[in-house]
Amino acid sequence: MHRLEGALRSYAWGSRTAIAELRGLPVPTAHPEAELWLGAHPADPARVVTDEGERSLLDLVRTEPERQLGRRSVETFGERLPFLLKLLAAEEPLSLQAHPSAEQAREGFARENELGIPLGSSIRNYKDDSHKPELVVALSRFDALAGFRDPKRTVELLDAIAVPELQPYAGLIAGQPDSDGLRALFTTWITLPQPVLSALMPRVLDGCVEYLSGAKDGDFVAEVRTALELSEVYPGDAGVLAALLLNRVTLEPGQALYLDAGNLHAYLHGMAVEIMANSDNVLRGGLTPKHVDVPELLRVLDFDSVDIPVLEAEELPGSAELMYVSPAPEFCLTRIDLSLNGAVEHRFRTEGPQILLCTAGSVQVACGSERLDVEQGSAVWIADEDPDVSVTATSDRVQLFNARVGAPIA
Repeated sequence: MHRLEGALRSYAWGSRTAIAELRGLPVPTAHPEAELWLGAHPADPARVVTDEGERSLLDLVRTEPERQLGRRSVETFGERLPFLLKLLAAEEPLSLQAHPSAEQAREGFARENELGIPLGSSIRNYKDDSHKPELVVALSRFDALAGFRDPKRTVELLDAIAVPELQPYAGLIAGQPDSDGLRALFTTWITLPQPVLSALMPRVLDGCVEYLSGAKDGDFVAEVRTALELSEVYPGDAGVLAALLLNRVTLEPGQALYLDAGNLHAYLHGMAVEIMANSDNVLRGGLTPKHVDVPELLRVLDFDSVDIPVLEAEELPGSAELMYVSPAPEFCLTRIDLSLNGAVEHRFRTEGPQILLCTAGSVQVACGSERLDVEQGSAVWIADEDPDVSVTATSDRVQLFNARVGAPIA
């Protein structure tokens, strides 16, 4: 067992207060802090703190794969940590994006290697050969766009905005309210010639403003307001139109979203814990100053509409642990709620690699004869070879997340 120091990532959409405040550090920070990576991805591995000093978790796993990961994890996923845990803080919207399937990632990574595109290049889509299913759990109120809305509801939304120039586009899904219709409309909008887009966008935004002036709560208020907010951050971006096709989701603290390969999404605002397969592959279609590759995004997108994909944690019988169930074999995320006035202690088995992240309060983590006092914003690495672990609350309200390998890996 070792204390784990995350790798801090600064992006323009990040927050100058959220992550630092959680970690008990001064605010505002000099630069926006967007993500704290807790894992062993080669792009930015976390560091374990040992008696001899700090050491890269990536180096530790590569040097002692079976001791750190366990034989079954190595046999299933290879000599690499199969998941990546993050703290995420979005002050402004992230890009409109999707992630590839495992097969698409392998093909794309090999193709860009053959083309000689450096791994660090800003125009590189595939940083590794892995897919990237992901699960995000809200720590604060968390807003997102996630998955294509039912086309019939989108027709209602476009009709409600009541802009004549939108009607030919609405006809693409009104006459074909399925994945083919969504593909046709999204592809048309995301590839509009600039003169056409420049003429259409002001009319759509005027329609949005007019709609809000007379709309009732519970209609399409959140969807329309989001389009207007995105247009202020990314004026003239076709992604603003594309946002009108997606489910607008608000998570309350503790609620989660699971996003599989090909699911178009954009995180808008809030703080969350995020876990994913150990990958950094992103295909962007707009709402960003970063590299956008529309043809590649269209190749990986899943145009089937989805219900608003909100997950609630499921209680594990007789336990203070709650599980966020997902189909991803690479990871499993659970939440442990402790209190000095309720469940004070929790024990769990050590099987495979695990990362404990404390997001509220403080605990003492016991592993064999070792003890670590862990404060809010701190993390712990637990290897497969470590003895079973117990956590004991040392403050009134404690919230921990436990990241580990997902489905049984027999």
